[in-house]
Parts: sequence; C-alpha cells; structure tokens
Amino acid sequence: MSATPSWPGVGAPTGSDFSAPVPRPFPGDETVRPAPVPTRPSKRSRGAVVALSTVLLGGAAGVGGAWALGPGDGTVVSALQRSGPGREPAVAGTQAAAAAAVLPSVVQVRSDRGSGSGFVFDRLGHVLTNQHVVDGDRSLLLQLDGGRQVRAALVGEDEANDIAVLRADPEDLPAAAMGDSSTVRIGEPVIAIGSPLGLSGTVTAGIVSTTAREARLGSSSRQAVIQTDASINPGNSGGPLVDLDGRVVGVNTAIATVPGTGSGNIGIGFAVPIDRALRVAEGILPD
Repeated sequence: MSATPSWPGVGAPTGSDFSAPVPRPFPGDETVRPAPVPTRPSKRSRGAVVALSTVLLGGAAGVGGAWALGPGDGTVVSALQRSGPGREPAVAGTQAAAAAAVLPSVVQVRSDRGSGSGFVFDRLGHVLTNQHVVDGDRSLLLQLDGGRQVRAALVGEDEANDIAVLRADPEDLPAAAMGDSSTVRIGEPVIAIGSPLGLSGTVTAGIVSTTAREARLGSSSRQAVIQTDASINPGNSGGPLVDLDGRVVGVNTAIATVPGTGSGNIGIGFAVPIDRALRVAEGILPD
C-alpha cells in the first residue's frame, strides 16, 4: 500500500487567465459623479491552489471573459431579482430576502486594471473591496445597482489582509448591514453577491463549509478565513458573503482551483471574516 500523499493545503494565490478587454462604461453611462471628501467624526470606537477571484487571476486584476459578449451584455438588472410591482415581498430569513436587502449596497469596482466587486459599509459612502482589485489604482468607477456609475477615490489599502477602502458620493449609496463573523456556524446558509466575469448583481447560494480555514492572502502569513461552497468566480473579489438575515459576514476574496486545469469555481471559496475586515478598514480611514 502506497504512502498517503502529502497535502500542502491552501497556499499562494494563483489561477487561470481570463483574456478580454478591460470593461468600459456602458452606452448612456458616460456621466459620472465626482467623489467628494465626506466628513467623518471619528474611527469606529494553497493539491488545490488558492486563486484571487478577480476576473484576471494571473496578472491584472479582473478583466472579464463575459465582456466578449459585447457592451451591455454583462449587465444584470438586479431589480428583477427582488420584490417589485405585482410581486409578493420576499419572506424574511430566505435567500431572496437577504439578496433584496444587500443588492442595493453592492457595486462593481472598475479600474484601469479590470473589475471586481465591493459593497458600501457606512453612511459616508465608504466601500469595502479587496486590495488586489484596485492595487493602488486611483482611477476608479463604481457601477451601482441598476447600472448608474459614480467615480470613487482610493482611501487606502492593506495588502497583508487584502482589504481596500474606497470613497464615493454617499447619495443613493445605502450601507449594507454588518454581521458578526464570530457567530457564523458551519452549515449555515449564505449567499455571495458580486460581479463574476463582469456579470453585475449576481447572487449565488451555499453554506459555510468551515469557519476557520487557514489561507495565505496577498503578502500575509496564513490567517483564518471563512470557507464556503457558494459559487465564487473571477470578478467576485471584494463582494459580500451574506447570511440569511441580510447581514454581511465576510468579504469574498479567493477560490481554490485544481493545479494545471485552469478550473473556475469548484465549490471551495474563501472570504475574509467581516470582523477582521472592518478592523482593517478602521485602520485605513482617517481620524
């Protein structure tokens, strides 16, 4: 009987390349708003290989294969996923209700390098995303729920934790409800929201596979992340992982791929726990 092969576990980020043009504004979306500096009273008192889930994994962060379909084909009218005229309100505690609650706060983040996802986390127009989505790029656009675009500024980034904070005009930018990642349980249903392959407003569902998987993100040493089987693909980076109460419990950041296959989602995704992400964000925001 042969010896059991060693399993290196989760290691350095890598993955397949997706080749397509950098997304540009959709027709009719040329007008964007500037991002003024809001006032803020104070700080709030690698087997499988991990792949950062921007749209282009091996190089520039996130140019989406979906964009080969043509301008506008990557837009999902997320309002169709929610309650509307003639529709019964979604039942509380369901995937539909959670999606309805959080979708208005989720944005597609577009930079000169490509696109990823993010979400509004406070009333001042601050957006949380992954550092590898922006990577120091200060020429940023946010596509909001419904398709409107606004300009955003990079406030700061933390490569070790793969977290970045952006700032946009807070008008019409509702903040998502923040959850407590320390209370997340294995087997708990969750949804992931973002823009996989540039398809904005995409919702996928699954469960929490484990709450303290160790992974290496960016330049960091191994740290605990939430593992989920909710589909996470290139372009989901920076989007929220949400419980069925509509509260953000993690920041979708990486996926596992089978070495040498160029696989996309295989049901193993990772999210930075929201408690840690918010602590990092607080350290980025000015006093």
